Amino acid sequence: MAARPYWKGQIRLALVSIPVEIYSATRSGATIAFNQIHEPSGKRIKYEKVVPGIGPVDVDEVVKGFEYSKGEYVLLDEKEIEGVKLESKKTLELTQFVDAQDIDMIYFEKPYYVVPADDLAEEAFIVLREALRRSRKIGLGQLAMRGREYVVSVKACGRGMVMETLRYADEVNKASSYFRDIGDADPDEELLDLATTLIDKKTGKFDASEFHDRYVDALKALIERKKKGKTLNIDSEDGGGKDPRGSNVVDLMAALKNSLGKSDTAKKPAGKTAAKAPAKKAATKAPAKAAARKRA
Repeated sequence: MAARPYWKGQIRLALVSIPVEIYSATRSGATIAFNQIHEPSGKRIKYEKVVPGIGPVDVDEVVKGFEYSKGEYVLLDEKEIEGVKLESKKTLELTQFVDAQDIDMIYFEKPYYVVPADDLAEEAFIVLREALRRSRKIGLGQLAMRGREYVVSVKACGRGMVMETLRYADEVNKASSYFRDIGDADPDEELLDLATTLIDKKTGKFDASEFHDRYVDALKALIERKKKGKTLNIDSEDGGGKDPRGSNVVDLMAALKNSLGKSDTAKKPAGKTAAKAPAKKAATKAPAKAAARKRA
């Protein structure tokens, strides 16, 4: 495997220890990186580490410090920080098992692939993987990586397992503080049926390849135009600031029907339009009879 493991250690279940390696399951998408440029000279701006009253300092003279009161610091070097003893630095002990739906999705943070470290670990690894799959449970434990300890979950995934870091409870804002002003009235049943039908119509299997970062594509196109010396008229390209959806006042019923391809005219019964047709013919004949009487 070409990639370097993000973490090496062992998963412990009671008295069983399984040597494993953990690899990042994701990578950063394509982004456009900008530098800060001094416009008059066209040169890139650099940043230096400076101490007030002293000036620029050597990187080797920089250590980490914790401010325990205003202007007072406890200094720590890297060896001292690395020396902090935590069993979870090398061992992920599964201390609890839960149903996957018991954990709100907002707590999940980042996924990692878990694989056996060697052939000797493979048998125990497969036993744990299949036990998790058969019981439909995920294991929970704590793991120290890159300067902090995480709550993590482990579940079966194909031939391997996936570990996901979880946010702590104090890292998640309470939803009630944001949702308290939303009314609790029941929605209109017809509107609800239309919205549900629209959801059913657009339901399909998730395919990540169908989505891409359109903002990055637009930035690349902008950069290419600028490289060719073309000017950019923002007002003309964004429609003069007008909302492309039209008026802010939206008829929700009409919008949902149009989304489903249903118009109000399509729902009108055909009999009503047919009944009006003879009336028009009678209206055209009446002047003809009056003209005949006049001539007589």
